[in-house]
Amino acid sequence: MTVKSFLLFSFTLCAMVSCQTKSEKKEPEKRPNIVFILVDDLGYHDLSFTGSPFYETPNIDDLAQESMVFTQGYAASRVCSPSRASIMTGKFTARHGITDWIGAAYGEDWRKTNRHDKLLPADYEHALPDSEMTLAEALKNEGYKTFFGGKWHLGSKGSYPEDHGFDVNVGGWESGSPKGGYFSPWKNPNLDNRFDGENLSMRLAKETADFIRKHKDSSFFAFLSFYAVHGPIQTAQNKWEKYRAKASKLGIKDRGYKMERVLPIRQVQDNPIYAGLVEHMDDAVGYLLNTLEELGLDDNTIILFTSDNGGVASGDNYSTSNLPLRGGKGYQWEGGIREPYFVKVPWLNTKGMTHDYPVIGTDFYPTILDLAQIELIPDQHTDGLSLKPLLEGQQTLPERPLYWHYPHYGNQGGEPSSIIREGHWKLIHYWEDNRNELYDLQKDPEEKQDVSNLNTEITKALQLKLMQWLKSVDAKQPVKDTLYNDSLSQKRKAYIKSTLLPRLEQERLNVLSIDFEPNPDWWNSKVTTD
Repeated sequence: MTVKSFLLFSFTLCAMVSCQTKSEKKEPEKRPNIVFILVDDLGYHDLSFTGSPFYETPNIDDLAQESMVFTQGYAASRVCSPSRASIMTGKFTARHGITDWIGAAYGEDWRKTNRHDKLLPADYEHALPDSEMTLAEALKNEGYKTFFGGKWHLGSKGSYPEDHGFDVNVGGWESGSPKGGYFSPWKNPNLDNRFDGENLSMRLAKETADFIRKHKDSSFFAFLSFYAVHGPIQTAQNKWEKYRAKASKLGIKDRGYKMERVLPIRQVQDNPIYAGLVEHMDDAVGYLLNTLEELGLDDNTIILFTSDNGGVASGDNYSTSNLPLRGGKGYQWEGGIREPYFVKVPWLNTKGMTHDYPVIGTDFYPTILDLAQIELIPDQHTDGLSLKPLLEGQQTLPERPLYWHYPHYGNQGGEPSSIIREGHWKLIHYWEDNRNELYDLQKDPEEKQDVSNLNTEITKALQLKLMQWLKSVDAKQPVKDTLYNDSLSQKRKAYIKSTLLPRLEQERLNVLSIDFEPNPDWWNSKVTTD
């Protein structure tokens, strides 16, 4: 499948997947190995395979070609901790209670951020509850050796990976970003420094590969959770030079941003530092895939690949563009929640297959159990659905609603809102003023036209279903800030347009300049400001 045909398929959402049959390969005699690759903040179009003209990801592209690619794959949240908890539990965020990234301000503390917003964000669970039987625990109970490497961000000490079913934890702790950066020496109590300049993504891949070598004769579950491509964005000088030259060859645009509702948002993929960070991560994926092949384990290993939320187009490091999808990390639109979503099952004929059935991060839990021939636990993975029938060739599964709940303000410009998607309809309910937006994703995947006023009955029905579901899980809501000051809010908005936007444009051109000088040590090459 070419990139062009893949994108056409993905965005028109008009053709059902072709029938497929099982390949001649037999199912493995012992339970399959499972490798889960989770990339942090990777946008839907941050891969060559999904249409990026700028980033180069040959190893992930190869994996996609060997997998079933779900063109409408979603993260369970627009930010990291909630999405990760949903993968581990099989539950939507409002049900497990982690609705914002752990550490985010809420309630009256939100005023300390000087955002001057109308609402005070809701409280949320601050650690993965012990009451949840995680995916790792379910597999461990069936004899799997379990490994976690990389970003955790689901609680502090006492709620680390080893407290939730992982035999080995390398690098997972409460931090949501790579303290100290992507090149050793980093600052991580669960990952020692070996030599200055070592790349973090490759180190995590090697740790995962070492675990696999040690347990190659057992059934194992290895969860490689990259800190990449979360900020601070950093790369090596040779990769910056490569992508700076590529940006120049493609033609550097005069402007790279426009205003979204709250913040500027990046419109072009041309940041050579971020491109290098993406390639470092892809190199690490290649190392891990080569290890499986060298050990002769590739025919008995299920590989799953996804991201925890959309690419950072606003706020944080303004790293990438998710166009033609609207928004990015932290946003309520498709750019904030649509993700690369691949599943490779070697003994099934998934090679080169695509499917447009809407799937989500909660589906991984039952799918993995089902593929490993382990009895499902429906009381645990309540909001997940096994995708095994699709992987085996079934054309579709029953239509179901998908729910997102984010009663918070995103650092990137997203607004407190809840979402329901059912069929090709997507309704966003905003908590500031209780308005709704309705999008027909079949006709308008870029979410350019709110059609709520043209489809009032559909809007009412979806809002009712959304509200009933939120009530059923006792979802927490934001409240009005009685100290809200509109003049301060307007002053902040004026600053963003008059000062922040021009500064971002200049910074973008500086990074693309042949004379660009980062920190003296390229190991700490680029830390942008909010």
